Amino acid sequence: MIRIAKTFAFAIVLSSLLLSCDTQPSLQSYYVDNQESPNFLTVEIPPSILSLDETSLTDSQKKAYNSIKRLSFLGYKLDEKNKANYTAELANVKQILSNEKYEDLIEVNSPDFGKITGKSLGNGDTVDEFVLLVSNKDTGFGVIRVLGDDMSPTDLASLVNAMQNANFDSSKFESIMNFYK
Repeated sequence: MIRIAKTFAFAIVLSSLLLSCDTQPSLQSYYVDNQESPNFLTVEIPPSILSLDETSLTDSQKKAYNSIKRLSFLGYKLDEKNKANYTAELANVKQILSNEKYEDLIEVNSPDFGKITGKSLGNGDTVDEFVLLVSNKDTGFGVIRVLGDDMSPTDLASLVNAMQNANFDSSKFESIMNFYK
């Protein structure tokens, strides 16, 4: 009888584990799978690189700045030899971001940058991840993940405005900018 109970308990635990596994690829696994692939560039960016003077920030901007833990960039450079692969890789990223767990935030077509898509991952008022996908049919695409704890979309938007007005050292992003040249 004890053996049957143990077998039954094991079957329940195993079933729970199998059913709880998400079979869809994640953005994190896509980053890991492609971080050393040709035509890709990955850069981990600490929030301190933003070089913001916290004394000039409002309370909501400080809250947003302090809620950011990490920024991650994954870029794919398009050239004449890899157009078919570019199309496939961009489709892979779009498929991952089409998962219902990502909430649509914004979609813009810019003549300067291409198509910009913004998504978030979280539970309504607080977000643990913001994702920006920028794709350009001439240069390639880039995915920027802003990872944090309980980030507020409103506070983060306020922080972005502060960053636009800040004295920002763009040389810290030269490796990303040069990648697309």
